[in-house]
Amino acid sequence: MSDPTPARRRALDGLAALTLGTAGACLVGMALVQAWQVFARYVLNDSPGWTEPVALLLMGLAVMLGAAVGVRRESHFAFEGLRDALPGPIRAAATALARLIALAAGLGLLGYGAWLMIDDWGVAMAGAPLPSGLKFLGLAVGGGLISLFALERLLTGDFVDPQAED
Repeated sequence: MSDPTPARRRALDGLAALTLGTAGACLVGMALVQAWQVFARYVLNDSPGWTEPVALLLMGLAVMLGAAVGVRRESHFAFEGLRDALPGPIRAAATALARLIALAAGLGLLGYGAWLMIDDWGVAMAGAPLPSGLKFLGLAVGGGLISLFALERLLTGDFVDPQAED
């Protein structure tokens, strides 16, 4: 089974590219924040308190966005060696099960991440003039993207059978 609408596939390809680019920008931002921390501490002798929470926020976003792209590319942890050793129909069922597990995990991250973010929004983040709920933004956004990409794979049935290529 394949996706009947190429436009939807192109849109999700674009979203995955944007997600990966944003994850990369978060990593660059984190490196710049940490560089400023080192410079301010050792050159200016004035260590800013906001750098650690901002770096952690950016790292959380980068990790969760990267995980979402990993689900889209199916390069996540899924016992591929075991799955690929299974006979055809069982292999397809194992692939569908891995996609269902990724979907459930993504929905859990989205739901609980959003709940924690909303619940903690009114509290100030220690060291930075930001809402503390932002710490959970990566969980919510990443979980939503993981869910979307896992659902796409589950519904389109895209699966390359490594044994069929032999």
